[in-house]
Amino acid sequence: MKLAFSTLGVPGLPTADVLRLATAHGYHGVELRAHPEEPVHTGLTPAERAEVAAEFKAAGIEILGVAGYPKVAAPGEDEAVIAEIRALLTLARDLGAPYIRVFPGGSPDQAPEEADATAARRLGTAAEHATDAGVRILLETHDSHRTGADAMRILGLVGHRQVGALWDVMHTWLGGEQPAESYAALSPHLGYVQVKDIASAQDTTPLPLGEGILPLADCVEILSRHGWDGWLCWEYEKRWYEKAAPLPELLTPGRAHLSRLLNDSA
Repeated sequence: MKLAFSTLGVPGLPTADVLRLATAHGYHGVELRAHPEEPVHTGLTPAERAEVAAEFKAAGIEILGVAGYPKVAAPGEDEAVIAEIRALLTLARDLGAPYIRVFPGGSPDQAPEEADATAARRLGTAAEHATDAGVRILLETHDSHRTGADAMRILGLVGHRQVGALWDVMHTWLGGEQPAESYAALSPHLGYVQVKDIASAQDTTPLPLGEGILPLADCVEILSRHGWDGWLCWEYEKRWYEKAAPLPELLTPGRAHLSRLLNDSA
């Protein structure tokens, strides 16, 4: 498996500095948070996109994915959500990234069947744009659909190869799902896996990998046992937790911890 980290852990850091971190600490790739407050977002010009892609190529670091914020199950008109997905697909294509991330984002006011159908309809439409772009849309296990079983209710309706799953191991665990159950549900559609660690279900402040209670060893063991050879991406949510320790000083110990888990599961 290859290792990456998300720029959510280094909010607003210039691309050149992100690449220096990845190179210095032994990561193979980076997941780019696509937001106007970040250096990389859908408002970049073609020239700016080409410059970012060239920087990554020169550094020998892969852009794992573009993490966007469309909420595919949210109430409202389809057009704005699909337009947001299309903009992310175009950005990912221009950067040479294989994936974009979307959220479920269903409302408590919706019936589950309505949220599932809304998300599936939008993803099915966007899948055609994804095919043209050569980029895969990944639905993250998150918010209204935090378990693998939840996500599969949507993905089963879509049934398109360009729409898959992003397994956030914290959310499936918070949803009461064991790693084996999450993998069984998501494996036919799995794009990559986001790893992290927290103190408890009540305190989700990010911790260094291995210092919390999330079943990372079990997740890695299950992936290894099934011969999965994709990406593990450390999503350290520094942007949302200002008092969390700075990510740069944790990157080397984090990589070492994941490497130990991989060796132990081999």
